[in-house]
Amino acid sequence: MTEADRIFMKFPDFIREYIYSHSWDSLRDVQLFAADCIFNTDNNLLLTSSTASGKTEAAFFPILTDIYNETPESVAVLYIAPLKSLINDQFFRIEELLDESGIKVTHWHGDVAASQKKKLLERPEGILQITPESLEAMLINRSNDIPRLFSQLKYVVIDEIHTLMGSDRGNQIICQLARIERSIGRSPRRVGLSATIGNPSLAAQWLSAGTHRKTDISSQPSEKIRWRLGMEHFYIQNSELDQTKNKDADKEKAELDAGYEYIYECVGNTKSLVFSNSREETEYVCATLRQIARKRGDKDVFLIHHGNLSAALREEAEMKMRDEDIMAVTCATVTMELGIDIGRLERIVQVDAPNSVSAFLQRLGRSGRRGQPPEMMMVFREEEPLPNAPLPQLIPWGLVRAIAIVQLYIEERFIEPPSWKKQPYSLLFHQTLSTLAAMGELSAAKLAEMVLSLPPFRDVSKESYKQLLVSMLNHELLEMTEEKGLIVGLAAERLLNSYKFYAVFNDSEDFTVRCESEEIGTITTPPPVGDRFALAGKVWEVLETDVGRRLVYVKGVEGKMEISWPGEFGEVHTKILERMRRVLTEETVYPYLKENAVERLRVAREVVKRTGMGEKNLVHLGGYTYCLFPWLGTRSFRTMRKMISAIAPTLGISGMDFEGCYYMTFRMEKSDENGFIRAMKAYFGNNVPNPLSLVSPKELPSFEKYDEYVPGELLRLAYAADRLNAEEACERLRQFK
Repeated sequence: MTEADRIFMKFPDFIREYIYSHSWDSLRDVQLFAADCIFNTDNNLLLTSSTASGKTEAAFFPILTDIYNETPESVAVLYIAPLKSLINDQFFRIEELLDESGIKVTHWHGDVAASQKKKLLERPEGILQITPESLEAMLINRSNDIPRLFSQLKYVVIDEIHTLMGSDRGNQIICQLARIERSIGRSPRRVGLSATIGNPSLAAQWLSAGTHRKTDISSQPSEKIRWRLGMEHFYIQNSELDQTKNKDADKEKAELDAGYEYIYECVGNTKSLVFSNSREETEYVCATLRQIARKRGDKDVFLIHHGNLSAALREEAEMKMRDEDIMAVTCATVTMELGIDIGRLERIVQVDAPNSVSAFLQRLGRSGRRGQPPEMMMVFREEEPLPNAPLPQLIPWGLVRAIAIVQLYIEERFIEPPSWKKQPYSLLFHQTLSTLAAMGELSAAKLAEMVLSLPPFRDVSKESYKQLLVSMLNHELLEMTEEKGLIVGLAAERLLNSYKFYAVFNDSEDFTVRCESEEIGTITTPPPVGDRFALAGKVWEVLETDVGRRLVYVKGVEGKMEISWPGEFGEVHTKILERMRRVLTEETVYPYLKENAVERLRVAREVVKRTGMGEKNLVHLGGYTYCLFPWLGTRSFRTMRKMISAIAPTLGISGMDFEGCYYMTFRMEKSDENGFIRAMKAYFGNNVPNPLSLVSPKELPSFEKYDEYVPGELLRLAYAADRLNAEEACERLRQFK
């Protein structure tokens, strides 16, 4: 009997029947690895394998086998996921698996009926699927129930951990698990799942933080890449699909954009996802595709999916994508990037470049299931540069970044490694209030002991925490009792009384949009009555605004409009910028570029060769204007800007402007290219500066949700530690030519 046979025979009948019913002829390597770890060790487990490789089943088959014959009087398995939609999807998948087992599964988040939650509270058992926010609410509001709910908890499964590591939300989960373990007096085993992890050993450290357990990591086999990948480029003013030929200067601009028409052709008669990097772009793409369908007399098959839509609209999109009898195309953001089962997709379309290698792989992996290779078309649109446009505007940065991302994975299998936050003060503020709200009065020493012992705060000094507590006392966020104990203050009570406190990520005071009885979604700022806005891929006219209840009543109208939400994009890794430089200087012909994209890259390479920007870091644009191309990722680029600001008075530098982390322009009146490089190397070349020295004492760098309650000195300390990279910036400076 083989090892696979032995593992298969260990599974109870309901799992074996599930395998038979899905026509699996063998267990996959990741499933065998997971079973061996769960059955034969007491270790934590990190499963890293490609999308649709069976990670969920790999984790749950042996876990369910382990708890099947036991009758625990508490939740046995805690499953944490970053999205409600992912929990809903996994709930139905696991419910099907457990149909004949007698093991109960409960999903718990803001859209789940209170009656379902009540059943679990009355009789905790089986599997609990929950979001970090709902778990936080449970820890605060039901702190006395935690030992009863989780007394026999054996496993914690954290899904899509690549989206959580290095963020306050991910570290919130680690805090929550530590608090649960403190309440029940033991440490359940942890299982992490992800398709894209750049450094599994770092991910394993994050997963196991505070458990003192070894973590077994599944190996990801180096498989031959089988992709159907294409990239095409369009100028927004040019209505022709073939843009390699000269345009007719007298031809009027077409009503419909050539790039969007190309996207429409790409998804025609296919079940597809169209990814954009923002909710704004997603709304606009969906509205445009619907407009094209109307003009052509085609059926409107376009759906939309992002975080500001109502749960009903998101679930409708998910159900229609799963239904193989419905031809549907969904325009989506990151909410469809993760592991929601939406059946067999034929094609992915990506509008502009994804922000990372990880995002590219996640999105590509949504297609190509059931033995077919993944298929993605990337479409790039830009305004055609005017003849007198500045040098950096002559480069198609999105196209170049996409090529760099693809080449990095093809050549090196590179995926961005997880980052660590060393000074997470916003989360520290949040967990301080959460702990006090759950525990009641605590002495300052006891509070510090309980909070600073949580793994994410291992690098926070006692002195810094004391400074935070004093500030919270001064602003009535904490109060000191006559017995010198600390309790939640009046100002903090207002925070805690809102359900929004449970989330540690930035949110906005959104208005709910309703059309008659249907909830459409949310917007940040409602337009005046009679004005129009876009949401859910449609256009709405405001009929009435109820400010007190934060409601906007609308009616649907024809047309297409833009909408915007506040937010910031993620970081870009330095290796992507370095590979972008090579894309612009090498002569490689990439086989996935379509005709327009080939021509656009050729023109950009000619510009680079003509201007010398591929060899020189600082390029003179004329007069006193210069452009610096440092080829650094977000943190190091930000640091380089700070370093230039430090010597700006000496060189007469002013008017600094920048685009992402591609380039920065400035005026320099007291030096030239060589003088700039000499001055920078003389000032920073020998010793790497303390990043804190680059931060002005007047700065209040506020990024996270609760930074407004953190003293400025601590905000500057966090900014220097977690958003600057002086070592890499100085290393690049030494290479400047």
